[in-house]
Amino acid sequence: MRIFLLIVAILLLVASAAAGYLWYSLQKPFGPVPPEGIFVEIPHGSSQRAAAHILAQNGVLRSSLAFELYARRHPKRSLQAGEYFFDHPLTAKEVFWKLANGEVYEQLFTVREGDTIFDIANNLEAAKYMHAADFLAAASDAAQIQDIAPGAKTLEGFLFPATYNLPHRFTAAALTSVMVRKFRDALQQIAPDRLEPLTPGTPLLSIVTLASLVEAETPKPDERSLVAGVYTNRLHKEMLLQCDPTVIYALKKVDKYNPPLTFKDLRYDSPYNTYVHSGLPPGPIGNPGEGSLKSALNPAPTDFLYFVSNTQGGHFFASTLAEHNKNVAKYHRLLNGEPADPPVVEVHQTHSVSHAHKGKR
Repeated sequence: MRIFLLIVAILLLVASAAAGYLWYSLQKPFGPVPPEGIFVEIPHGSSQRAAAHILAQNGVLRSSLAFELYARRHPKRSLQAGEYFFDHPLTAKEVFWKLANGEVYEQLFTVREGDTIFDIANNLEAAKYMHAADFLAAASDAAQIQDIAPGAKTLEGFLFPATYNLPHRFTAAALTSVMVRKFRDALQQIAPDRLEPLTPGTPLLSIVTLASLVEAETPKPDERSLVAGVYTNRLHKEMLLQCDPTVIYALKKVDKYNPPLTFKDLRYDSPYNTYVHSGLPPGPIGNPGEGSLKSALNPAPTDFLYFVSNTQGGHFFASTLAEHNKNVAKYHRLLNGEPADPPVVEVHQTHSVSHAHKGKR
């Protein structure tokens, strides 16, 4: 009898210790976590038990059993697959709710309207997401847009400006695919017919190229269609576009741009230099946003052929060279801190008394 009671007592003690350990595992954070944190990937289709073992093996849980038992108490909440980041010790309960709420690790990265592939590459490297050279190599492969933009040499213009949620591990090729998919989604909303490779009319590559010029020229939404109209008019009249941003892009491609732009730069021989070569450049000079794409698809019906900065972020537009020259003079006066229009000089005539009264005698 004593032996039986002793066994029962031992079993109760063990059960109590186990229960205490499970309670402690649920309520007390488990650590330490290394300074660089812990990344854990939970594959799709993982059971609660499999997820618990993965978390325990990676040093996130004290007890996989405590986690699994707690998960079973919440049968309506499923664990979300994905990559999770742990930068400080958590209790098993906190780990469960992190996975149940799908708080997967994401890095925000923004591509701004007008950013070039060079801008994007440098920003990715500065944020320590990847090497600039790796992104440029992926962006130089235009295979994924040949169905809608045959002849495109790179993905320039088709990497849609937006804020992207990036996982911990991703490749440059995967990132460009997401950006191109975003471009396709945006164009599907704007002009779905343009995703058809045999669409009659202006090729999509030319439309995106025009949109990139508009994006580079003006930040004003209400001016975009006008700028597109000016360039469309100049193309129809076979005039040089003379778009400064195309020269800047040409110089950046060969790492020769040193602002400000000079008259010597305007003579730089590149197919992208619209001061030297007629027509549109061979491809986009940046990645336009939705507003500029819409403007390129529907340029304003205007007779304007020229525009120049008004020093306030907008432009003065003109239909004739004479008007344009007056606007250029306005621009220079504004740069010098003077009024846009010269002051009106009043002319006073001086008459003699006899002349003034002539005919009144």
